[in-house]
Amino acid sequence: MQNKVLITGGAGFIGSNLADYLLRCDYDVSIFDNFVREGTKSNADWLIQKYPLMKIITGDVRNEKDMLMAVKDKDIVIHLAAQVAVTTSVIDPRTDFDINALGTFNLLEAVRKNDRKPIVIFASTNKVYGGMENVKIIEKKSRYAYENLQLGVSEKEPLDFHSPYGCSKGAADQYIRDYERIYDIPTVVFRQSCIYGPRQFGVEDQGWVAWFIIALTLGKKITVYGDGKQVRDILYVEDLVRLFDIAIRKIKISRGKIYNVGGGFKNTISVWHEFGPILTKLFGRKIPVNFSDWRPGDQKVFISDIRYVEKELGWKPKFGVTDGIEKLFFWVQNHKSLFKNFI
Repeated sequence: MQNKVLITGGAGFIGSNLADYLLRCDYDVSIFDNFVREGTKSNADWLIQKYPLMKIITGDVRNEKDMLMAVKDKDIVIHLAAQVAVTTSVIDPRTDFDINALGTFNLLEAVRKNDRKPIVIFASTNKVYGGMENVKIIEKKSRYAYENLQLGVSEKEPLDFHSPYGCSKGAADQYIRDYERIYDIPTVVFRQSCIYGPRQFGVEDQGWVAWFIIALTLGKKITVYGDGKQVRDILYVEDLVRLFDIAIRKIKISRGKIYNVGGGFKNTISVWHEFGPILTKLFGRKIPVNFSDWRPGDQKVFISDIRYVEKELGWKPKFGVTDGIEKLFFWVQNHKSLFKNFI
């Protein structure tokens, strides 16, 4: 019998890639989305063209009844639906809270009230660690670096929610963890770093790898917030969706656990001084850039220490930075028509 999977935010960037992967692995997948975000309708159309029998549920995580109906009879729930931008959370913290914190609570309550106890996997964020002001940073020619955390930030790093987004996702992160302890629901938390890849409709305040490529393809100007030496570990989306499948198959190991998930120290890049030259080569021209003030809660460095998830689940990234960026670049070039609303 096929495992029945619900993916909230299933028409989003990660959700659509995950649905595609799990459907190829013979899961019975339903996607749940409110279809507000740019690109979700085209992602859903793409999935339906490939999988005409796939189920689509239009709903909102803020609606308790929607959640109760959506999780009914499901074996696995993967919770990706979220307000995803720090800047948006600063402008409108209530909506951010309602979607990320209350929406996650609604989902957990729907699962708790269900006759089944489905596996729940939650996409959290590295923002739960805050600005990490106590961690010493050194400045190099093209990037910042940790002075001592050579392999990155482990799960033992103290939580320090910073920005409304960090608070809402952090609260959800802890609720997910505690429902495993209190209600015996098999939950897993992925504290994700920067994810990128095809079907990502990145915008200026979220999805920066894709946004730079999309903006340059459309002839738009690039603005870098901060000095461009900020470093992130980036993870190609195909590596991430493979990990979701592994966590499901190895739920006896993964349940109740929190994992830092990203490209790790081998897949790091600075936001402009190292990414810029790659883009210059791909586009074959000099790229002008504007610089602006730092954004609230922006870490100078974030690198995930992924040794824990590697050890426990036997997973590691397969796609390097250059290969992954090239794949995303060519996908955007071949799908320019999808970005007509960005003009």
